[in-house]
Amino acid sequence: MTLDQQPAAGPRTPGTATRGETVPTVPPASSPARGTAVDVTALLERGRTLATPVLRAAVDRLAPPMDTVAAYHFGWIDAAGNPAHGDGGKAVRPALAVLSAEVTGAAPEAGVPGAVAVELVHNFSLLHDDLMDGDEQRRHRDTVWKVHGPAQAILVGDALFALAGEVLLELGTVEAGRAARRLTAATRALIDGQAQDISYEHRDRVTVEECLEMEGNKTGALLACACSIGAVLGGADDRTADTLEKYGYHLGLAFQAVDDLLGIWGDPEATGKQTWSDLRQRKKSLPVVAALAAGGDASERLGEILAADAKSSDFENFSEEEFAARAALIEEAGGREWTAQEARRQHTTAIEALDAVDMPEQVRAAFTALADFVVVRKR
Repeated sequence: MTLDQQPAAGPRTPGTATRGETVPTVPPASSPARGTAVDVTALLERGRTLATPVLRAAVDRLAPPMDTVAAYHFGWIDAAGNPAHGDGGKAVRPALAVLSAEVTGAAPEAGVPGAVAVELVHNFSLLHDDLMDGDEQRRHRDTVWKVHGPAQAILVGDALFALAGEVLLELGTVEAGRAARRLTAATRALIDGQAQDISYEHRDRVTVEECLEMEGNKTGALLACACSIGAVLGGADDRTADTLEKYGYHLGLAFQAVDDLLGIWGDPEATGKQTWSDLRQRKKSLPVVAALAAGGDASERLGEILAADAKSSDFENFSEEEFAARAALIEEAGGREWTAQEARRQHTTAIEALDAVDMPEQVRAAFTALADFVVVRKR
C-alpha cells in the first residue's frame, strides 16, 4: 500500500515493529518544500520560547492555590513547590500557531496570543482527561489529581479554559473576536470527542468510522485551530484560515493515530506512561477497532477476550503477560499496521491541503517538516 492510498475498511497485514520503535516512518515526498532544510527542534523551541512568558503571566493571574497547581502541571515547579524544569510537552501547537501568523506576512509574535490560548485549552483537557482516565503519570511525573487531588484538577482545568478566552479577547480587535470564535468551536468539538471516547469504553464494538470521528473531534479540532489562529490574528481571510484548519485537522488525525500506537506499544521511558496504557483503560483506539473489524481468527479471539474483560472483576490485577497477549492479538489481526498506514494517509492529506494556500516557501517547508515530525516520534 502506497503512502497516498486509502486503507481498506479493515486491516490485513500484521505489523512487525517492536515496543519503543519509532512508528510510522514517512518516506520522502516530491513536494518542492522538501528541498528546504528545516530545523524542527528550533521551530518547536521558538514556539515554546515565544509563548511561555505569556503563558506564565496568564497562569499567575489564578488565585492560590490554583496558580501553584497549574505551575506544577506545566512542569515549572515540583510537588514541593521548588523550581523545576519538567517536560512541558512537545509544544507542537504553539509552534504551529506562531508559524501560521507568518502565512499572512505578519511577524511570528502576532500569533503568540493564539498559541497561548490554544495551549491553555489543551492543558485544560489534559487535566480533566487524566482524572477521567485514572492516569497517574504524565510527562514522567505524577498527574495533578494524584498530587493535589481531583477537586484541584477540575478547578484548575476550568480556570485554564477561562483564561484562554481572556488572553484572546483582551486584545480588543476584530481579529481577536474571530480567533476566539474558532477556539470556542474547537473546544466544544474537543469535549464532544472526549465524551465519545468515554462512551466507547463501555461498548463491545465501535466502528472505524466512529473512532475516526471521535479522534477528529478530540485531537483534530484543536490542532486545526492552532494551525489557523495565528493567521487569523495576522489578518487572514476565512478561506485561508479554513484551509489551514483542513491541514491541521488531518495532521491531528495522523498525530492521534501515532498516539494510539504509542498507547499500546510505546516505550514507557519515552512516553512517560505505563506499559500497555490504553489497553489498561479499555480504550477503543484505532489499532483495537481496526483489529476487531478485520475478521479472521485473531480478530475473533480478540473480540471474545475483550468482551470477557469488560465483565471481569479482576481486570485491574491483570499481569503484564495478559496485556502483552492482547497486544499481540491486535498486531496479528493487523490493527497495528493499519493504524500506521492511516497515519501516513492522513499525513499526506494534510500536506496536500497546503497547496491551496499562498505562503512563503520557507513557511510551507516548516509546515511540512512539522507534519513529518508528528508521524515519526516515540512520545
